[in-house]
Amino acid sequence: MSGDGPCSVACAARGGVIADPVFSHHLHAARRGRGRGAAEEVAANPRHLGSTQIGVLAVLHTWGQSLMHHPHLHCVVGGGGLSQDSSRWIASKDYYFLPVKVLSRVFRNKFRRLLEEAFGHGELGFYGKLVPLAEPAAFRHFLDAATNREWVVYAKRPFREPACVLKYLARYTHRVAISNRRLVSYRDGHVTFRYKDYARQSAQRVMTLTASEFIRRFLMHVLPDRFMRIRHYGFLANRYRRQKLETCRRLLGCDAPAQPQHDNIEQAEGEAVGHADETETTIRCPLCKTGRMRIVDTFTRLTRRCRWPDNPQPSEIPYQDSS
Repeated sequence: MSGDGPCSVACAARGGVIADPVFSHHLHAARRGRGRGAAEEVAANPRHLGSTQIGVLAVLHTWGQSLMHHPHLHCVVGGGGLSQDSSRWIASKDYYFLPVKVLSRVFRNKFRRLLEEAFGHGELGFYGKLVPLAEPAAFRHFLDAATNREWVVYAKRPFREPACVLKYLARYTHRVAISNRRLVSYRDGHVTFRYKDYARQSAQRVMTLTASEFIRRFLMHVLPDRFMRIRHYGFLANRYRRQKLETCRRLLGCDAPAQPQHDNIEQAEGEAVGHADETETTIRCPLCKTGRMRIVDTFTRLTRRCRWPDNPQPSEIPYQDSS
């Protein structure tokens, strides 16, 4: 992956074995652990990028197409990062960001270490068929079996421009486990919905579940109270994002985004109503039937390609996104 500025590339990452009930149920306990993320650690290595400050936006998804547990992260990463003293922008190589095999192993080892710490502090609970794993020896054996295989990190090719990054983000930031358009019917206490079967070249199929089983699967993806599903790291961290982004723009020679002309939405709406009149630029509000809507701008649907054409394929492990 590569790019000329912050938030110009995207990647999706997931642990290939964390769909197991232990990893799924205690994902939030591991993510509370301290320490730099896998991408930050690999990027800080001079052999790969040499930047100690990269920007990462991570979105957690916990479901697959059939609503079963499938925890994975969708991440958007800047195409480079700041030097340690924030005096230089260190750009990644063309069409390449970080080695995915190194990322997958660092991510796997960090995830295991955080689970071990949570287990040692008594933060993990084991119920039902998982009760035997409450024994230290059994839990250690389980972790050995889970981490002695390759995990998966998939790096997408860089997007062409920021608008394409926003288009990518719009698909993942505020989704729920299933959308209304996938629901087919509810009849005789059974729910029927569509899903993609990735084992058969993403073929569209239909699944029918009892209402109670459908609700059970859906509620599995309701996260704990106060759990942050969207997180920001590096120069995108909330604490100093404004200052760091100003530094990035200055080093990259980018203009700052246009500031809104109004301090609040109410002021803008008030002025719009005050200046609206019976002209071709006003439309009656379809909701209240009395107010007038004023056209402030028009735009056409984005038809440009969001991929760079004829790019060399980056080294990656095959991955199917089942969210």
